[in-house]
Amino acid sequence: MNGQDFERALVSQIAGEFLKVQRRARRWNIFFKSLFALYILLFLVAYLGARGRFWPAGIPGERHTALIDIDGIISADSEANADFIVAGLRAAFEHRRTAGIILRINSPGGSPVQAGYVNDEIRRLRKEHPDIPVYAVISDICASGGYYIAVAADRIYADKASIVGSIGVIMAGFGFAEAIDKLGIERRVRRAGDNKDFLDPFAPLREEDAQHADQLLQNVYDQFVRVVKEGRGDRLKDDPRIFSGLVWTGEQSLELGLIDGLGSAGYVAREVIGAEDILDFTRRENYIDRFARRLGSAMAQGIYAALKTRLQ
Repeated sequence: MNGQDFERALVSQIAGEFLKVQRRARRWNIFFKSLFALYILLFLVAYLGARGRFWPAGIPGERHTALIDIDGIISADSEANADFIVAGLRAAFEHRRTAGIILRINSPGGSPVQAGYVNDEIRRLRKEHPDIPVYAVISDICASGGYYIAVAADRIYADKASIVGSIGVIMAGFGFAEAIDKLGIERRVRRAGDNKDFLDPFAPLREEDAQHADQLLQNVYDQFVRVVKEGRGDRLKDDPRIFSGLVWTGEQSLELGLIDGLGSAGYVAREVIGAEDILDFTRRENYIDRFARRLGSAMAQGIYAALKTRLQ
């Protein structure tokens, strides 16, 4: 082989290898694009599904019972928060095949603000959709803020051994004033505003602080009692213990008028609503929500760190 033939063969071989690399790169490019498209599709399904956009259609033509779980402490940073509960409620009311709604409650209570928000929204949605009844079904416990939500329903059901009630308000804390004196600790506090150190646990309790705290508690308590009476009406028995903060079993609650009957979610769907097919409209935080929240927090910390570096 002369030099010219060798050069041609070398160029041909290089060109062939280049084409192979190009074809391989195109295949990998198509693979990664397809993988990314699949990722986006799964993201949208999970993200929108968690917000009530994609719900099982159920059996064509059949009406269903919508279920919303309220599980755990009712607070802004838990899954039993007002935004999640209300999102599920709105989706359930708007679904064209919803025959009735069940709020399945298993909660010891929590924030009166979050519970009040849900109570108000249930009553508003009931007025907008008068043909769709709402039932609260208590599983293990429905106390304090949980019951605050339950009384917005048309009727309340529970198991005979469920724990119901705790209609009251509490504020608790500790006092360390004598402890730090005995330990010889000097505490240094500066304030702007005469009452900024209201109920300071490291200072002796002032009578005016105690009185103001009592007034706050009484005001929230009065709101709670008013909401319960509005929700239950004449069904409540005339028994002052109902509003004393005590809890009761399901059987006792039925006698006191705190609930309307004994039964599970399945029983209410089948026998009361008449739509045995139950569809879950509970809004829950999924891994995408957690990732987005953590990503947002990480980005905020990064921005803060960058700004801090620039300012130094």
